[in-house]
Order: sequence, then C-alpha cells, then structure tokens
Amino acid sequence: MADAKTIDGKAFALGLRQRVATGVADFVGQGHAKPGLATVLVGADPASQVYVRSKGKLAVELGMASIDRKLPAETTEQELLALIAELNADPAVNGILVQLPLPKHIDTAKILLAIDPAKDVDGFHPINVGRLGSIAPGAPLDFPVPCTPLGVTMLLQDALGTLGGNHAVVVGRSNLVGRPVAQLLLRLDCTVTITHSRTRDLPALCRQADILVVAIGKTEFVRGDWIKPGAAVIDVGINRIPTADGKSRLVGDVAFAEAQQVAGHLTPVPGGVGPMTVACLMYNTLQAARRAAGLPYLAV
Repeated sequence: MADAKTIDGKAFALGLRQRVATGVADFVGQGHAKPGLATVLVGADPASQVYVRSKGKLAVELGMASIDRKLPAETTEQELLALIAELNADPAVNGILVQLPLPKHIDTAKILLAIDPAKDVDGFHPINVGRLGSIAPGAPLDFPVPCTPLGVTMLLQDALGTLGGNHAVVVGRSNLVGRPVAQLLLRLDCTVTITHSRTRDLPALCRQADILVVAIGKTEFVRGDWIKPGAAVIDVGINRIPTADGKSRLVGDVAFAEAQQVAGHLTPVPGGVGPMTVACLMYNTLQAARRAAGLPYLAV
C-alpha cells in the first residue's frame, strides 16, 4: 500500500492559534479585558525557562495578557501557595500554569490542588480530572482538559472526521496523556482499550487498533508489524537519540519508517503532536476567559 498520510500537527496548530487569536479579538471587541495567562516558574531550570518564555510570548502574539511570575529555587511551599491564592483571586488572571517540575522540597500535588479549577488551564486539578472521567458522550468540553490529549483528538478528528465506532488502542496509562486521551476518545464514541508496559501480548492488541495512540516514553517501541494496515497512528513520544556526527535527533515512541509503510495516517516526530500542546493551552485560556465572563463554550 502507499505510504501513510502525514498528520501535520505543526500546520494544524498554526491554524488553531489563528482561530484562537480571532476568538480573543472578538472577546476583547465585546468590551471584555484581555484573557490573562499567568505562568509561574520556581527556580532557573534552563528548559523550563524556555518553555515558560515561549508560552508567554505566544499568549501576547494572540492578543492575551501574559503574567510572568518567576520565583527563586529556595521559595517555600507556603510562599508558592500564597502566590497561587493571589492569582486565584485576581480577575485579570484566567489561566494559571505552574511549570513542572518543582523543586523537591515542594509538594507538587498540593500545589496543583491549590489552583482554582476554573483557572487550571493544564486540566490537572482533580475536579477537572473527575469531570473528564464522567463526561457524557458528545457533551461539550466546558471545563479545562489536558492540552496534549486534547490536541491528539483534534488531530484525529481533522484527519478522519467522525471517530465513532473505531477501536482505539492507547499505549500508556499516564495521568498526563494515556488516561485523559482514553476518556476523550470514549466521549467521541470510540471503543477504547488502554494498554501499558505490563499488558500481555501488546503487539496483538495494537494490531486490532483502527486508531493507535502511543505515549509510553520508549524510543521506537511500537514496530511496523504491530500496526493494522490503514490504521491512524498518533505518536506522542519525544525521545532524543545520538547521531553518528555526535549530535542528536528527536524520534517518537513509534518506529516511523516502518509504520509509514503500514499505517493510513501517521504523526511525525517532531512536527506532530508537540506543536498542539501549547496551541491547546492558548485555546484553554480563551475558553476560561469566556466562562468567567458568562459566555458559552466556543468551538474554534
């Protein structure tokens, strides 16, 4: 069969960002304040600094307000909780993102629990997790949903149209990707199987999948002969491997060249799911601002 169609996450994310910018302009044009995204960085981890800076820059580019709060690594848990309480109470802040990982002396679970669920644009608060776990099929996502899983389902809907009736196999059971993406696929009427490193005969289960979402964090773990011919394969993995010239390159959790010969649709790494995560963060922030203003969910 012909090579798989590439699902261009970079192009879709660009379109989503443009639609969010239009939504922000319309929102502000109705007399509302700019949606505000507060990013909180504790310490000076270089990678975290890059992530936070890029998110703040994009928020401004889309017409939002960026509230950047940097704290020293020795910040106490109580000091961080006090800052979150301040941001929770600030009507100019619609979304709060605490950059992870936090220093070891701070209890991450306690910090995430302290964020107002309405401003939890990462979708990690237990209340939002519970809402996703109990959502009715087809019901609107009128609460924050984890960004990467949301991006995965957006890409699948764009590539395949209606997903109902498809057998989706999710490889990985993390709270960040595997579990929420399974819930989102159930909402879209897929039949979902969640697998993980302890699953027996994992290749056989993968071969049953019309939709295969792989987020297990192992370099090129899923091979081409694990894939059902014509399946849609979403590779969430990002792994850095050395190259012969002493440098490195990014690869996913799926053996791309092998999968390309079998799958019907396939995300590349890089350029697949990755760009969707920050675009969906902006989407969540706009939705949070609309909810705070009493406006309905906006499909963009």
